[in-house]
Amino acid sequence: MANKIEVKDLLEAGVHFGHMTRKWDPNMAPYIYMERNGIHIINLYKTAAKIEEANEALKKIAASGRKILFVATKKQAKDIVAEKAKAANMPYITERWPGGMLTNFVTIRKAVKKMSSIDKMKKDGTFMTLSKKERLQVDRLRAKLEKNLGSIADMSRLPAALFVVDIKAEHIAIKEAQKLNIPVFAMVDTNSDPREVDYVIPANDDASKSIDKILSLVTAAVIEGLSDRGSEKETEVFTEEVAAEAAPAVETAPATEE
Repeated sequence: MANKIEVKDLLEAGVHFGHMTRKWDPNMAPYIYMERNGIHIINLYKTAAKIEEANEALKKIAASGRKILFVATKKQAKDIVAEKAKAANMPYITERWPGGMLTNFVTIRKAVKKMSSIDKMKKDGTFMTLSKKERLQVDRLRAKLEKNLGSIADMSRLPAALFVVDIKAEHIAIKEAQKLNIPVFAMVDTNSDPREVDYVIPANDDASKSIDKILSLVTAAVIEGLSDRGSEKETEVFTEEVAAEAAPAVETAPATEE
């Protein structure tokens, strides 16, 4: 089972702290509990309910074998998202969002394949036939591609969903997902418009402790979905093996006399 959502844990992680009241987006009103010292406080009971709703959907996507792309380029979220997405065996973008990442996915895949071809050159010795200057250029290109796209190298097709930390910072990614009808899951703070998102998790998207808590909960659901998928595959293989063993016995069984 994925981690149970405890409001107490969300409180301890500071998930409830929103932005200053003057920076609020009125569309976040349903998720705001109160104002304290000029800051909006998020209703954590609603956050917990929204996490559970998002987790159910994320779990199903993972169990289906499709990918969820995690996106967070802000400083305090990058390392956390990279760590959690890796643990869940999901692709992620924590450097600058490459324009056309989704809407021009074919070109992005070509760039990823370029990395593979460079690696192949190094293995088969072709790389050493290049001049020193050319080798340096190729190495620089490989390093640049790895930095920007290495974390999505295994994503051979468009993701089934995006999980975003800070929808204001990642507005380009969200626009691309919307164009392609890819559902967006996101941590949404009190200064953002939740209407941009399919699965809203009202939460403090600035504090690393809050980001860590939410990411831990959602990736636990993803990992559970992957585990369910593994169990289903094992059951299918077992059933096929049993059927294969039984088939010859059925074929060789003598016909009963009428």
